[in-house]
Formats: sequence, structure tokens, C-alpha cells
Amino acid sequence: MTEADIISITRDAITVLLIVSAPLLVIAMLVGLIISFIQALTQIQEATISFVPKILIMFVALMFLLPFMTHQLTDFGNRLQPLIIGAANVPPATAAQ
Repeated sequence: MTEADIISITRDAITVLLIVSAPLLVIAMLVGLIISFIQALTQIQEATISFVPKILIMFVALMFLLPFMTHQLTDFGNRLQPLIIGAANVPPATAAQ
């Protein structure tokens, strides 16, 4: 396995990480923004008010997004398996003399 292969795998892993985590992060940001806007309009500055709706909406969003996230991670694992098997079959490098 060359350095280019390792860089490619790392780049692919980071891309999958962003694709999997981005929807939940965006939803959490939007819910927090909406709740903060409502708190500013009503002048209610209770910190616990934003916690419960955000947790509930994140749970519902996770239920809907879990198949997508699982599919992305499974595809990444399936792409990674041949590379791992191929790296295991490479003979060890000889020591430089």
C-alpha cells in the first residue's frame, strides 16, 4: 500500500464522515436558531427550554436519517475491505542495507 493509497482512504473516510454527520448538524443548528429566535421574541431566557425540543427533533431526524447513514457507512466499509485484504497480502519490505 502506497502513500497515495493511504491518502485516498483517509480522504474518503473524511468525506464519508462529513456526509453522514452533516444532516444532523444542520438540523441541530436550525432548531437551535429557531428556538433562540423564539426566546428572543418572547424574552424567555431559560436555558432548559431549548434542550428538550432539540433532543426530540434530533431523535426524530435520526430515525429518518439512520437508513441513509447506515448505507453510506456500509458502502465505505465495502470499498475498504478489498484494500485491507490487498494490504495483508503484500510481502513485508526488505530492510535497506
